[in-house]
Amino acid sequence: MRKILLNAPGEFIEVKAPRPVPASGEALIRMDRVGVCGSDFHAMAGRHPVYTYPRVLGHELAGKIVEVPKNDRGLLAGDRCAIEPYISCGQCRTCKVGRTNCCERLRLIGVHVDGGMQGFLAVPIELLHKSEKLSLDQLALVETLGIGAHAVRRSGLQAGEEALVVGAGPIGLAVTQFAAALGAKVTMIEINDWRREFVKKLGIESLATPGDRVADVVFDATGSAAVMGDSLNLVAPGGRLVFVGLTRDPVKIDDTLLHRREVTIYASRNSCGQFPPIIQMLEEKKINTDPWITDRLSLDEVPLRFKDLPTKSGLMKAVVEVKDSDR
Repeated sequence: MRKILLNAPGEFIEVKAPRPVPASGEALIRMDRVGVCGSDFHAMAGRHPVYTYPRVLGHELAGKIVEVPKNDRGLLAGDRCAIEPYISCGQCRTCKVGRTNCCERLRLIGVHVDGGMQGFLAVPIELLHKSEKLSLDQLALVETLGIGAHAVRRSGLQAGEEALVVGAGPIGLAVTQFAAALGAKVTMIEINDWRREFVKKLGIESLATPGDRVADVVFDATGSAAVMGDSLNLVAPGGRLVFVGLTRDPVKIDDTLLHRREVTIYASRNSCGQFPPIIQMLEEKKINTDPWITDRLSLDEVPLRFKDLPTKSGLMKAVVEVKDSDR
């Protein structure tokens, strides 16, 4: 089996490995699609705070079941599945109260353990979410959508409220999908001209600068410490600020403004219990990711092409296609 290993920051290598043997309670998945996340770019550059090396990247995952033990979830060989990458312990304080995304011993496939940029993957069956209607492309984007869905749920956003989403990357787009589905009035703030036009084609109001606009809820999806601090200025009195993007740098907050407006600040980490409702919404066409994928590459192209993706003009979402020749 072929797999692509990020051996160290900036260094991809191809290695051959035996097909994984599933442990008890695991299924063997033939990998088909791997979405490329901004955190993967940060891992490649050595700027992400939690990645360890060497590592097989890939946590936005879709594939087909090859082998699966008897189960009560209706999973069978041949099923197309989205793969939830969050492996929680089930025993710590946060797991016991249902906040498994904040597990004290959380491991992410593709971050703490090897991910999807390989021919096959052994996965606990509770992390598999099948669909007979969705394409592999759609299933690979469920994890990204989950980040946005969780952020919106954290915010307590209500129908009729105004929301500003700062940063029109895939995570920002995911936030807008669920904010709009709730009936909120959504505007995106994005300095990149191409992304701003991309968003407008989706029917979402998009501005280069907010001017003097403020909103009940502001979602910052930039991952820029400077922008995250400035986003406090966009929150209306009594409003909420949600940090969806992640940075390793300190975020400076204007405490006088924070207190004067009595703003509530939330951090939003991963997602929790979002895969089944997202798949249902996709199947019912309540959300649409069809325009998102702008770039494709095969697994064997990753060592040569991956490093150029972050600076590529017109990139929204790249997907790695794992082909039969890669197995």
